[in-house]
Amino acid sequence: MKKVFFTLSVILCLTLVGKAQEIATPNIDPNAPEIKFEQEVIDYGNLAYDANTLREYKFKNTGKSPLIISNITVQCGCTNVDGWPKEPIAPGKSATFKVKYDSKRPGKFDKKITVLSNAKSPSVVLTIKGEVAPAPAQPAGTPPATGGH
Repeated sequence: MKKVFFTLSVILCLTLVGKAQEIATPNIDPNAPEIKFEQEVIDYGNLAYDANTLREYKFKNTGKSPLIISNITVQCGCTNVDGWPKEPIAPGKSATFKVKYDSKRPGKFDKKITVLSNAKSPSVVLTIKGEVAPAPAQPAGTPPATGGH
């Protein structure tokens, strides 16, 4: 009797563990928008101190319904994003937004920009990277420029 009870207990435990590990598959809308960037990495290369770093990310809605960008976040205050579309982007249409890095911060940089939307992949992480040269020498008596990451 003890062996039967033990066997049934083991089977019951294994069944419960198996059920607990089942993962619900999300229902993916086949008509959902899709966001496709022309490039996901902008490499500035070597920049002069205080250089113009304004660049543009271009993307297209390759899905079957309107794409809505809900938010764009940056990794730190050294990166600014401007002009992202607030209105829905129709299927097959393209849009852009601008990004600018503070090039008064000497040294290498590798910063992330996260785009949140209603697309099949609701979060896309973009990258800007490069290296800013040191500040030019200051004339005597002029305080040095400050930077930092």
